[in-house]
Amino acid sequence: MTDFENEELDELEEADNMENYITLTDDNGEDVSFEIIDTIEYEERTFAVLLPFDDEDGEVVILEILPGEGPDYDEFVSVDDDELIEKVFEVFKENYDGEYEFE
Repeated sequence: MTDFENEELDELEEADNMENYITLTDDNGEDVSFEIIDTIEYEERTFAVLLPFDDEDGEVVILEILPGEGPDYDEFVSVDDDELIEKVFEVFKENYDGEYEFE
């Protein structure tokens, strides 16, 4: 395999790994990077469970995913309903029981 082919494979692997990451802009205009831990379908809506890179306490963020303009542009929007967030989080905990420690 040539060096070019190795570089091309490295780029493809990096792109595959980056599919699980996203950078969003918060209300203060700051960019925040997240790992997408899971997507959850709940009551005909789709939610993303995100883990901020800079968050040392391990708290996840749950955002709703809405279709955006074009196939590659989804919108991640905050959810104001605390009860709904808790229900989605319960589904997440059931899905990952044994893989993560939950308080």
